[in-house]
Formats: sequence, C-alpha cells, structure tokens
Amino acid sequence: MANNVDTTSSFTGEGENSNVTLEAVYDIPVQISVVLGRTSMQVSQLLKLSRGAVIELDRKVGEPIDIYVNNRLIARGEVVVVEDRIGVTMTEIIKTDKV
Repeated sequence: MANNVDTTSSFTGEGENSNVTLEAVYDIPVQISVVLGRTSMQVSQLLKLSRGAVIELDRKVGEPIDIYVNNRLIARGEVVVVEDRIGVTMTEIIKTDKV
C-alpha cells in the first residue's frame, strides 16, 4: 500500500502540515554565540594581562561578526545597542547544503 505522507515538509518548513511538524522542536534549547573576533597568545602573555588590558582581535572596526547556533556558523551581523544592553543585527544568513 502506498504512503501519501509528504516527508519533505517536516524538514524544509514547506507544505501545509509543516507548522504542526516543526512545533515538536520549538521548545528545544539551542546555544547562540556571537564572536567579535579571535586571537591567540602564549600563556605567559595571558598571565601578564591585568585590569584595563586591551586584547587585540583579528577583526577590523565595521567588519561583520559571526553568529553561531550550536557551534555552527549560521549568520553574520553587526553589534547594536538596545537600551542598556548589547545586541546583534543579522545582516547575512549563511547558506549551507546540509539539511
């Protein structure tokens, strides 16, 4: 007997039953990380750091920052100030071939 269930809609978010299928994962927590830049240094240099020390990163002012979900790069964005907090505006979504 043939099965007429559209299995692609549950993964792609397309089709009329996709919301019902995706609701099963809505409450799963994910870790979001925003990386301003990176650098490396020797332990001896790290131990010499004190309050007020500036750590130079590999990014220039105005360059987009990386946004990760569960350690996977998903977007790039810009730092913004929201009231008295720091936020990120996504400016580019990173497309991958993986599903």
